[in-house]
Amino acid sequence: MKTGFKLALITLPIAAIGAAVLGYIVVNSPPPERIELAERASAVSVMTAERLSVTPSITGFGIVAPERTFEAVAEVGGRIQYVNPALRDGQILPTGSVLLRLSPTDFNLAIAQAQANIRAAQARLAELDVSEQNQRLALVIEQDVLAVKATDLERAEALFTAGTMARGARDAARAAHLAQRQKVQGIQSTLALLPTQRAAQAEQIAVYETSLSTARLNLERSELTLPFAARVATHSVEVGQYLRAGQVGATLDGVNRAEVEVQVSLDSFNGLIRSDESHIPALSTDPAELSTILRSLGLTAQVRLRLSDEFVTWPATVDRLSDEIDQRTGTVGVVAVIEGAYDQVGGGNRPPLTKGMFVEVRLSAAPIEGIVLPRSALRDGQVFTADTDNRLRSVAASPQLTQGEIALFNEGIAEGTRIVLAPPSPVIEGQLLDMHPDDGLMARLLSEDDAQ
Repeated sequence: MKTGFKLALITLPIAAIGAAVLGYIVVNSPPPERIELAERASAVSVMTAERLSVTPSITGFGIVAPERTFEAVAEVGGRIQYVNPALRDGQILPTGSVLLRLSPTDFNLAIAQAQANIRAAQARLAELDVSEQNQRLALVIEQDVLAVKATDLERAEALFTAGTMARGARDAARAAHLAQRQKVQGIQSTLALLPTQRAAQAEQIAVYETSLSTARLNLERSELTLPFAARVATHSVEVGQYLRAGQVGATLDGVNRAEVEVQVSLDSFNGLIRSDESHIPALSTDPAELSTILRSLGLTAQVRLRLSDEFVTWPATVDRLSDEIDQRTGTVGVVAVIEGAYDQVGGGNRPPLTKGMFVEVRLSAAPIEGIVLPRSALRDGQVFTADTDNRLRSVAASPQLTQGEIALFNEGIAEGTRIVLAPPSPVIEGQLLDMHPDDGLMARLLSEDDAQ
């Protein structure tokens, strides 16, 4: 059978039947259902804003150092006669302990020499007193002789005038009178010098007494004692060794108080002291003014040492600031002081806070209150909230304090406001929200902040 004939008798009738069936279905089928579009709510995590108390704090690290260090410097030289048996590196010595003692022989000899000089000078003073008495007695006698010689001269002058005495006899009488006057003048001169000699001798006695005081002081200096309880850091003396004046025999570190200088950023420290803006001034770069401000803040500190998985803590006080601000890093040194650094508690399970330990220091200011939110809820100066219709709203807010993962606000956000923790993307003001409360978030963040 030819192809054209097959097409006319078979294919065309089948196509016609199919078109008829399709037309019937289209005509008798119901119209398509219309689906009305509804607004879709975006799922978000929310929390309720609460007013809480937060302790502003910053954390830094530093090296423990003793507050006081004593160098046993010899003030006088001598041979060492005694060394404290406990003067060994690491030993703790109480206040008043004798560290070493020099041989007192040389110092006792100096004392004896000074005492002998004083006695000799005092004897010389006594000699001057006796000499003065003798000179005054001799003066009386010589003055009587001078009176006699004066009478003889007058008689000779009268006889010579009358022509009954030769010139030689008169000149002899005059010479005798002049000689006697010279004797009297010599005694008077000697008596006039006695006060000066006595004053000079008194000054010499004062010099010898000063030498005696110095010798006694050097004897006291020959014994080196410890002015406060301390731990031996180094020592370099032994019995029989000659110790020169100015030589350091030992170095000891005080055990009553330790200190840690912590370098913190100037910005963080400024935020800490300005956490309560009602009465705290701005931080100055003048170190003297910094110290004045610091004393009025009442800051506290806590020193922490990590031991395996635990922290050992010591309470501390903020004592002072370092003498300068590092201009390159913008950090300031804050010195925290720990009382009783070597005290142990809990059955001795806390090690002493010794020199060279690397510790963490947390500086804290007085607690402040405000609306506390996760720091991540603040985006570009805005906090996103949900209104009463469950729609997204943005609120401009500036935190008074940002610390770790939290931020504290005192303006712009009311207590009880529902805070959107992470707004949907893209952010559309007024969009509908499907809210999922996360009420335990702040408790976790505050717990982490306390643990840091």
